[in-house]
This record gives sequence, C-alpha cells and structure tokens, in this order.
Amino acid sequence: MNVLEGHRVFIQTHNFPDPDALASALGVQKLLSHYKIKATIIYQGSVAKASTANMVIAFGISMVDLRKINDMTPDDYIITVDAQMNTSNIAETNGTVVACIDHHPTNAHFDYLFKDVRICGSCATIVADYFFSNGIELDRTTATSLMYGLKMDTENLTRGVTEFDAEMFYRLFYLCNNDALKTLSNQQMEFSELETYVKAIQTIKIYDGVGFSFIDSEVSDGLIATVCDFILQLVEVHFAITYGYKGNGLKFSVRSELDYLDAGNITSNALEGLGTGGGHAAMAGGFLSFDTVKDADFDLEEEIVNRFLNAVYFSRALQDALTDPLAGFQKENIT
Repeated sequence: MNVLEGHRVFIQTHNFPDPDALASALGVQKLLSHYKIKATIIYQGSVAKASTANMVIAFGISMVDLRKINDMTPDDYIITVDAQMNTSNIAETNGTVVACIDHHPTNAHFDYLFKDVRICGSCATIVADYFFSNGIELDRTTATSLMYGLKMDTENLTRGVTEFDAEMFYRLFYLCNNDALKTLSNQQMEFSELETYVKAIQTIKIYDGVGFSFIDSEVSDGLIATVCDFILQLVEVHFAITYGYKGNGLKFSVRSELDYLDAGNITSNALEGLGTGGGHAAMAGGFLSFDTVKDADFDLEEEIVNRFLNAVYFSRALQDALTDPLAGFQKENIT
C-alpha cells in the first residue's frame, strides 16, 4: 500500500463493465479506504445492461467515465480489476498502471508492480479473499456486491467455478443481504431489449453442436452475453458464439460446456489476424475492428463461421488423438 501514498489512485475496470468488474472495483475501493487511501473507480463505455445498472444504484457505486478525466498524468496510479493491460477490452490512459487483479488467463505481457492473477470463476472471489485473509471487516453492502459479482460470473456456481469460489461463496453468504440479491437476480433485462433479444434468437444457426447468432444491430455487451448463454442451454449446442455491432467493429461472446473445447483458446485462434479474443475455458470474448477487414474480398459472416468451426474441429481432433492415439489413421497405415 505504501507505493500508492502521495498519488491520486484510480481503479479501472474493463470497458463496458459487468457485475463482477464493478463488484471487484467496489471491493478494492473499500479495501483501500481501510488503509486511508482514497480511490476513484473508472471505466470506458457504458453500463447498459439492467443487471449492472441496477447494481450501481443498489450498492451506491460511484464511478467516472475515464473520457471525462482530462487531467490524468503518469503521476496518477491505476489498479486494474477483472482485466489486464494490452488486451482489447481495457482502454489505455495517461496514468501509470501499477497493479492488476484478475481471474482470466494472461495473454499479453505487462510489467506491474503488483500482479494477482488467479484462475477462478470471478474476480470478486479474489477480492473477497483479501478481506478474509487479512482479517479486515467486510460491511454488508460490499459483501452483497461481491456475492452478486461471484454469482453472475459463475452463473450461480455452474460455470467455471473452483473450490476457491465455493469457499468465498460460503463465507460471503453469512454476511450479505440475500433479499437484495434475489431482487437483483430477477432484473436481468430491460423491456427495450426484448425485441432485439427475440430477433437474435431467430438468427441462431447450429453446425454439429456449435451454435451461432449474429445480432444485426448495435447492442450492449450484456445482451450479446445473454443471447450466448441462452444458445448454450439448447440441447443441441455444446459451444456457442454470439456477436453484434459495437462501435467500429464486432463484439463477440463465446461459451463452452465441454472441457476440451476451451472457449478462450478457440476464440483467440479463430480471430487471429482479424481481431483479438481470449478468456476462460468456459467463457470468452473478443473484438474485430472493421478497419482490419475493410479491403477483404471475403464474406465476413461466412469467414467468421468458418474460422470458429475450424478452431472447434481442431480442438475435437486433438482431443480424439489424446484419447485414441490411432484415431484418424487408416488401418492400412498401421504396421
């Protein structure tokens, strides 16, 4: 904590923050206040999804769009939460990034003074552990916020969950406001999003267990993720990809229910050369800028589908080879 003294401190989430990012940011802000360090939560984008906007109100989260901060200098210190630098989902600033707290795999190098990246279901899990491990009192509002972030990112402990998540869930349970959690959990979509959601579902295409949905309009990250989660619930789908317009490009949300189909790796491989992507084995995201394909002579939607299918099929073939070393060889080639 000493390194932060004498500096203006900011806690930066990924662009278009979700409940886990905001819960983690609030938790770090409360943790720093315990050590008499004031910090401002910053982000870029918008808070468009109902579950996130309602959370901001319910927990009194104060944050600032970094585009409104015109006086940031390298003397200002930044802690990133639920994101890592040199990736497509976090904006660069004039400040100095000194710390990173995240639960995603590291795909890009960056020199932090402090880095805590633990692969688990939510970043809120890691932040909660700071309080419990150091014997710092956790107030009810912060505990409820961290529990909500944990529940949302693990889809109620059903996605990407680890023993670490389960332990923090158990410890937070006795401290949080469960009535508030129930209310927030029931407020997942705004009425204005319903028409777009229905249209997105109507575009679903399934190829051998892989489901796609292209949302032909500008939509929030939250809606893209919601549609992707819905696709994965279909009996016929084991791997889901949803994408839609976001600024000058396409935003992707990817989900997998099979361990050997790593969503992060597949997304990274599928978008290589076109955009960027990555994440967990069960959940990933990506972005494709139209600037990278403005001179392309192929159909972009067809190219995206083919790239993801090829990446999925390669992962399947690799799994077959690991379980059956002779898989794919003709009998006449075996001596």
